[in-house]
Amino acid sequence: MKNFEKLFPTILIFLDVCSAAGYLPSGDWRKVIYWLAAAVLTFVVTY
Repeated sequence: MKNFEKLFPTILIFLDVCSAAGYLPSGDWRKVIYWLAAAVLTFVVTY
């Protein structure tokens, strides 16, 4: 379990991307950008 401490942030990144994908059909680009930015921020801080 070498990278066990990165498990939760990785799940969070996945959920952020899924949230962004959920707003794509409605065309709410502000929320899509928000959730993608949250995923990028989590990725940068974690890795």
